[in-house]
Amino acid sequence: MHGGDVALQKSGAKAGYTPGMIPIWLTLATTLLTLVVVLIYWQRFGPGNLLWFCDVALILLVPALWLESALLSSLAALLVLLPLLLWAVLLALRLGLGWRCGGLLDYLFIRERPLWLRLISLFHLPLPVLMLWLLWRLGYSAEALPWAIVTTWLVLPLSYCFSRPQHNVNWVHGIGGEGTRQTRLPPMIHLLMLMLAAVILIHLPSHWLLTWLFPAA
Repeated sequence: MHGGDVALQKSGAKAGYTPGMIPIWLTLATTLLTLVVVLIYWQRFGPGNLLWFCDVALILLVPALWLESALLSSLAALLVLLPLLLWAVLLALRLGLGWRCGGLLDYLFIRERPLWLRLISLFHLPLPVLMLWLLWRLGYSAEALPWAIVTTWLVLPLSYCFSRPQHNVNWVHGIGGEGTRQTRLPPMIHLLMLMLAAVILIHLPSHWLLTWLFPAA
């Protein structure tokens, strides 16, 4: 195979990429949604709540859209695409069969919280659709993998140090819903295991899957 053919293969989606491939209305709508989510969550739950990986990914998608960045959209997908798909399945099971799923989605059904506040969490549903569309449009950047690992290894310790323990952001206090606190392991061992599990169970499988499904950026 000639060197030019190899380069063309590796360039993938970029070979047909031209600026302006993302509709401005989509960029503006996502930016507005992100501003609303950030402002409300900051005011209601404190800034530490924005360390949830789904919130981090939502924020990342704003510059990804404005810059039409395959790297940023790929980074967001590596962080949360698989967990968000699982979230959607668990929500369907909860609504359809009444299965509590270990209490992971109980925060959506706390009647003491206003309905409008709980409905904001439904941004989790269109988020993976947007990510998949961006990957199809811009391609997948393999360079996002080390950045995903670095981001995770920064966000998890920050979640432990700066978020409210009762919110159990990113499960840093125990695997489960709000208020969960594991006692079997020392807290730092639990945190270290989360950091390793994220790479092994989320980032690497996501990287392999997205590399297979989408053209290289």
